[in-house]
Parts: sequence; C-alpha cells; structure tokens
Amino acid sequence: MNKFGIYTNKSATSIPFESHLEGLAEEIETLLLNLRKFVNALGPNVIEEVRPHRIVYAKTLTFRTFLDIQPKTHSLLISLRKGRNEPSTSYTVTNMEELEEIKHQIVEVHRIIK
Repeated sequence: MNKFGIYTNKSATSIPFESHLEGLAEEIETLLLNLRKFVNALGPNVIEEVRPHRIVYAKTLTFRTFLDIQPKTHSLLISLRKGRNEPSTSYTVTNMEELEEIKHQIVEVHRIIK
C-alpha cells in the first residue's frame, strides 16, 4: 500500500533513487540531488517515480507528468511538459547556473499541470 492508501502492482524490488547517482561526475550528482530536493519541496502532491534510466515527477494520483530527468555522466537531460497534449521542452544542464535558470520554469509547469 502506498502513502495514499491504494495498492499497486509494483514489486518490492523497486529501483532506488541512489542507483542513478552511480557513475555521475561529482558536480552532476550535486545538481541531481539539488533538483530532487527542489522538486519535492513544490508540494505534497509531487510524486517521484524512479525508472531504470530516468526519474519522473508527476502531480496527483492521475500521474500528470511534468518533469523528466535523465542523468548522464556529465549532464542532466531535463524535459518539462505543460500538459498531456503539449510537446515537452528539453534542456541539457551541466552546471548550477543552468539549473537555476530553469527552476522557475519547473515551478510554472508544476503550477499549470492538471
């Protein structure tokens, strides 16, 4: 049973977030941890799903995905989606300055996703 009191079909061997930190450059690991903390602080309705090659963030139980992060050795590939029928916007982030530039866009996408 998850935090919403609903049973899921996921196995007990889910992928740990930390598995995405392996093999990353130190600065990229710091960026990913900073971004994770930032996104989870957006509100109690943020849902994190760790997948084999990426981390996806959604809003509410209807799992409206608004952020997709693919960690690479020397960068983070970040995709933002404003809605189900909207194309995603992608960014490659390699340093803290680039991450800070798109944080306001993440807040906006989280706000408008339904």
